[in-house]
Amino acid sequence: MALVGVVGMKFLKIGEVAKQSEVGIETIRFYERQGLLAEPERRPSGYRQYDESVVARLLFIRRAKELGFTLSEIKELIGLWFDVSTRCVHVRQRAEQKITDIEDKIQSLKKMKQSLKKIISQCENRDAVNECPLWLGLERRNNNADDSASAT
Repeated sequence: MALVGVVGMKFLKIGEVAKQSEVGIETIRFYERQGLLAEPERRPSGYRQYDESVVARLLFIRRAKELGFTLSEIKELIGLWFDVSTRCVHVRQRAEQKITDIEDKIQSLKKMKQSLKKIISQCENRDAVNECPLWLGLERRNNNADDSASAT
């Protein structure tokens, strides 16, 4: 049950905030520790009491994560929201940078896919695991890593 504040603002318990925003209670606490949400006031009983704006903030965070923004980037976006000198161009620049990051990730994933396809094609007509190109390739990389680690 939500309490009503002095000026008619509705206060919510953490479970109510979690339900309305579809975010877990531990996630809400984590976001508080990370500075994405302000530490809420507490009732005399010790329970956190949140105002309704926290639900909107959590929905914003969830949507930004869906768009690929990291928590650090989301924190920066939230900071821009509260900075009176922020203009749309500042937010657009962050979005454009995210697109570049996504395109770079896509290229990296395509290279990984091609490498795996090559290894799969080399696997044809091989039975024994000790002949498996993937296994041999990984073993070779581990041996090289062990060699370079022992050299230092």
